[in-house]
Amino acid sequence: MPEKEFNLTEIIEMIHNKQLKKLRELLDTLNPADIAEIMESLVDDEEITYEQIPMFFRLLPKDLAADTFVELNSDLQEELVKALTDKELKFVLDDVFVDDAVDIIEEMPANVVKRMLLNVDAETRKNINQILQYPEDSAGSIMTMEYVSLHPGMTVQDAFDHIRKTGLEKETIYTCYVTEKKKLIGICSVRDLLLHSYEENIKDIMEEDVISVRTTDDKEYVAQQLAKYDFTALPVVDKGDLLVGIVTVDDALDVLTEEATEDIEKMAAITPSEHPYLRSSTWEIWKQRIPWLLLLMVSATFTGMIITSFENQLAAQVALTAFIPMIMDTGGNSGSQASVTIIRGLSLGDIELEDVFKVIWKEFRVSILCGIVLSVVAFGKIMLVDHLLMGNSDITPFVALAVSCTLVVTVIIAKFVGCTLPLLAKRLNLDPAVMASPFITTIVDALSLMVYMTLASAILNL
Repeated sequence: MPEKEFNLTEIIEMIHNKQLKKLRELLDTLNPADIAEIMESLVDDEEITYEQIPMFFRLLPKDLAADTFVELNSDLQEELVKALTDKELKFVLDDVFVDDAVDIIEEMPANVVKRMLLNVDAETRKNINQILQYPEDSAGSIMTMEYVSLHPGMTVQDAFDHIRKTGLEKETIYTCYVTEKKKLIGICSVRDLLLHSYEENIKDIMEEDVISVRTTDDKEYVAQQLAKYDFTALPVVDKGDLLVGIVTVDDALDVLTEEATEDIEKMAAITPSEHPYLRSSTWEIWKQRIPWLLLLMVSATFTGMIITSFENQLAAQVALTAFIPMIMDTGGNSGSQASVTIIRGLSLGDIELEDVFKVIWKEFRVSILCGIVLSVVAFGKIMLVDHLLMGNSDITPFVALAVSCTLVVTVIIAKFVGCTLPLLAKRLNLDPAVMASPFITTIVDALSLMVYMTLASAILNL
């Protein structure tokens, strides 16, 4: 079904002209995510006051209001919680699934959380508090307790009756979980039910080989399991194999997006942010970036110390100075290629810690091939462009040889550092993404300079 288009200018005119009936009819045709996008755009519009946003939200039907509330950013959710009456707030929260309610609560200040919990029923409050007790990055923290549970003694007819009675309150009804005294013993899809007669028992058609996760499993692992088996939901059990909830594919997608964003930020030497870029203040962005910039700046002083220690050799052969940036950049890029590949492999589970020697051997062979090609091209470029075309007599074949040999050794070292540091971080229970481009580049820069100066001194007798 094609996405329903909307015109923000037209919606603003409807609000100003108080064409509320027409606006309600339009909103009723839109997806909750689109309505959330409209509301967030209205907040940024100078023609709309903040007091008009709750009025806009009140136009939505109950089910649509709850779904839209979940899609809003945390700032707007907080403002709506403050603006809505207790009756209106309860009206919305009654239709929000428990896992979504937990996600919202985790972003809210204490006074707003207190008001939200006061306006949900006792059972929902109990479930929310139970989920909040699990570690932040665990399967228990992202699961929902709203699933369809069947008894093995039920008939298919009984199962359909049960789904019709309770399904409206469940997050998904396609996959049903068969339990006996709350212990997970099998699964049964609606497809299975449709393809069997009403008289058959659930125990005869259920799948007993159930893939599940523990409440304490890492949420990224859970998302990977969903992707691996192409499930729409995955059961979550406790230590006694009792079914306590399920993780649905939409929550898994959120986890993967969140983890990928966090890894990218760490790989760029930025402390992960809790807010999108445009919603982050200048102060917040500064705090995320300055610690790493300071650390990298201080660590880069080693590069300056190395250059200073070889200043006599550089003075004797000034032409060597011109190739320092090329050697450092090549080393940094080579290390980054290896580190990003290994970090991604670790993230996807393609590479394990015990694969360290396989990784080193593979990267060593790759570095030899890359180094040879780069050194040959560099030698030709130095002699043709720098020596002949630019007429620089200080650049001799021995200088070109020193640069070429340095490139081979630098690429080998850079790829070794790039592939081993993420594995070392993983072994120390650190995030491998921390050992990414900026950090590795700083280390490789220092090592490549030492190699360059040492080889140049030996080849040129400096």
